[in-house]
Amino acid sequence: MIRALSEKDIASIATLEHELFGAGAWSQALVRQEINAPARTYAVDVDDDGTLRAYAGYWYDGDDAELMTIGVGRQHQQQGLATSLLRYLLKEAALQGAHRMLLEVRVDNMAALALYEAFGFERIGLRKRYYQPEGIDAYTMALDIERWSALSQAGSVQPQEGQPSEMQAKRQNDSMDTGLEGNR
Repeated sequence: MIRALSEKDIASIATLEHELFGAGAWSQALVRQEINAPARTYAVDVDDDGTLRAYAGYWYDGDDAELMTIGVGRQHQQQGLATSLLRYLLKEAALQGAHRMLLEVRVDNMAALALYEAFGFERIGLRKRYYQPEGIDAYTMALDIERWSALSQAGSVQPQEGQPSEMQAKRQNDSMDTGLEGNR
């Protein structure tokens, strides 16, 4: 079940951060600072017992929404939780008036890249040594939320593992394509 993140979730998120991101993990203090910062929208996925399985959030500045993080506990990965959370965040961003969602993702995070590409995110740049302390590069990606929303309502964007969405197929055939293949 997806719900808004609350103060009681901070310790669980910090634990997942450490499990998922190692040396680059946000501490409990940084998690608290991030979720309490202005213009943040965070959500969590919990099981029937209330155990936190996944979390995600974005920052919205009045034009673009910036995906800050998505984290899914290792024992809950490959169950569609990241897909559900990203869909939820995109709908929330659209309701808030965001036109585009931006994100950074490690160049070696193939699962995240596949997820974002399935939603129609496009690579727009590369940030050298973005992730510290490892010095890993990050792709910058963007999604036109209005286009995604229209295609979603028409049933054209239904990310499923291993299959491109209609949006991806259209982008691959679009003459305006940059030639690039479609977060931490």
